[in-house]
Amino acid sequence: MFGRPRAGGDRDGAARTPRIAVSPGAIPCRWGTLARVPRLSRKLWIFLPTFLITFVIDKATKIVIVDRFAYGERLTVIDGFFNLTHVRNPGGAFSFLATMSDGIRQGFFLGTGSLAVGLLLYFLAKVEPEERLAPLAIGGILGGALGNLTDRLYYGEVIDFLDFRLIGGYVWPTFNMADCWIVVGVAVLMIQMFFEGEPDPAPNESPSPGRELGA
Repeated sequence: MFGRPRAGGDRDGAARTPRIAVSPGAIPCRWGTLARVPRLSRKLWIFLPTFLITFVIDKATKIVIVDRFAYGERLTVIDGFFNLTHVRNPGGAFSFLATMSDGIRQGFFLGTGSLAVGLLLYFLAKVEPEERLAPLAIGGILGGALGNLTDRLYYGEVIDFLDFRLIGGYVWPTFNMADCWIVVGVAVLMIQMFFEGEPDPAPNESPSPGRELGA
């Protein structure tokens, strides 16, 4: 009543099973394929760890200072040269605008800080994907900028704790790790711009056949 199955029927059936094309970067699984996993460029592999490391170090050191030091307390590390302390700076670098009213000062620094973060991200987007030095510098600058910006949001002022005494009794303004990242990052960008060669000129257009023949 029932005919015998053809020899090789299983193989024919398997051959007729449609195959699902897997795009590069997709992850195959039992139910199909997952979405393609985005691949980070070299500049992001450099920028992201640099930003996270500098930001975390800045915030961690400030947390330790606030926890261990009373306001104005000083610990001598190298006598006559370097101290750890706990001070607050309501202004900018070198106490810029420190005496201005709180509302205007906070609005100014929060606005300029947010603008700086936006500009840094814009510059990062313009950097070539395989660039190394510029993403490193931008990551450090952004980590420092956000470190000080979050201080202003939480405390209303920036925590400083690195206190250096220079020759002749001159006292350098107290600063923090965020300031270090910003200064080093800006210096790296300036050095790169100074030593970066001029871009190669566009190749001249090849002469037309008529010119080659002297026409």
